[in-house]
Amino acid sequence: QVQVVESGGGSVQAGGSLRLSCICFGDTLSNFVVGWFRQAPGKERESVGFIGVSGIFKSYADSMKGRVTISRDDAANTVWLQMNSLKPEDTAVYYCAVGARNGEYDRWGQGTQVTVSS
Repeated sequence: QVQVVESGGGSVQAGGSLRLSCICFGDTLSNFVVGWFRQAPGKERESVGFIGVSGIFKSYADSMKGRVTISRDDAANTVWLQMNSLKPEDTAVYYCAVGARNGEYDRWGQGTQVTVSS
């Protein structure tokens, strides 16, 4: 059974950086599109971005564009979300998910908390 596990969350000050990891177990990550999402308290879950199976195509939410980079190493079954210039409004639980294509994610991780203080 495919499982994905996020790690790397934590507390940082505004302007800081974090790199989140998403590791896939039970299947080869190269088979999947990988998306990153976040959910802040009292808000709906929103997309941060995703990376295609080849790693060539990437797309980012407007709110994060220029501050985040998604990359993947299929040999390590891992995808990373590098976040820079973090803002307090980036505080949320961050999730990764895998699926056959963007918008069709069927395996989700448990999430990792990111807290940005001003």
